[in-house]
Amino acid sequence: MAGRVLFSVILAVVSACCAAQAEAPACAGGVEIGDAHIVRVEHNDVLVLDDGRALLLAGIVLPNAAQDHAPQMFTDQAYHALNALAADETLVARAIYPKEDRYDRIRSQVFTRDGTWLQLALLKRGLARVDLTPDRGECANELYTAEAQARAAHLGIWSAPAYAIRTPDALKGDVGTFQIVQGKVLNADVRDGRAYLNFGADWKTDFTVTISPDDMKLYRQMGVDPRGYQGKVMRVRGIVQWLNGPEIELANPKQAEVLQ
Repeated sequence: MAGRVLFSVILAVVSACCAAQAEAPACAGGVEIGDAHIVRVEHNDVLVLDDGRALLLAGIVLPNAAQDHAPQMFTDQAYHALNALAADETLVARAIYPKEDRYDRIRSQVFTRDGTWLQLALLKRGLARVDLTPDRGECANELYTAEAQARAAHLGIWSAPAYAIRTPDALKGDVGTFQIVQGKVLNADVRDGRAYLNFGADWKTDFTVTISPDDMKLYRQMGVDPRGYQGKVMRVRGIVQWLNGPEIELANPKQAEVLQ
C-alpha cells in the first residue's frame, strides 16, 4: 500500500513538471537547462545561476532610463518584476542555435516551473520591448503580440512619451537610442548589394532603413526581397543612427513588422 502511494506521489510530481514544461511553445527550442537555480537578477536582462552561468533573456530589452532618455521608474519596475519572477527560483531555460552570445551567456526563452514565460510576462505588463538579434528570431509572433497588447492598453512604458512609437519625421532627438518607428516605405531599392528603404522623399535627409550586403544573404535565404517593401506600412526597431538623416540598420527580416 505504501509503495503504491509513493508511486502515485512521484507520478503526480513528474506529471506536473512535464505539464508545465509542455506549455512552452515549440518556437522556444529544446530544454537547455531544466533546473536553472537563479541566485541573482541583474539590471541588463541577465539571470545568474548558482553555478556561475548566466541566462540572457532573448528577444526583449528592458527599459533603461539613462539609455532611453526616460523616467527611472520604469527601469525600477521592470527590475522588481523580473526579480519577483526569477530570484531564488528554479527555472527552465530553452534555447536554439546559436545559443551563446559573445559573453558566453546562454540566450534563452525562460519559463517558471508552473509555465510562466518570463519574456511574455514582462511584455504583457509593458515592462519590455521586443528586440530580436540579427542571428535569432525565435517566437517573434508571440513576442510582438504580447508587446502590442500592452501598448494598446497603455501599460507600463507605453504610458510614457519617451517610449512612444516614432514617426519617420520625428527622430532627430533620438540618435543613439533604441526606437520603434512606423511609417510607409516610399521607395525600396538594392544598390551595390545594400538595400535601402526610404521613408521620405529626400534620401539625403529623411529616415532610411538599410540592410548590409552581408545581411542580405539571410534575406535571400528566407526568400525575402526588400524591394517588395515599397509601398508597405512597416514598423521597424533598432538603434537610431545618423547617416544622411536618421537611419536604422536591419539584419533579420523578423526585426520588421509589415502592417499594411
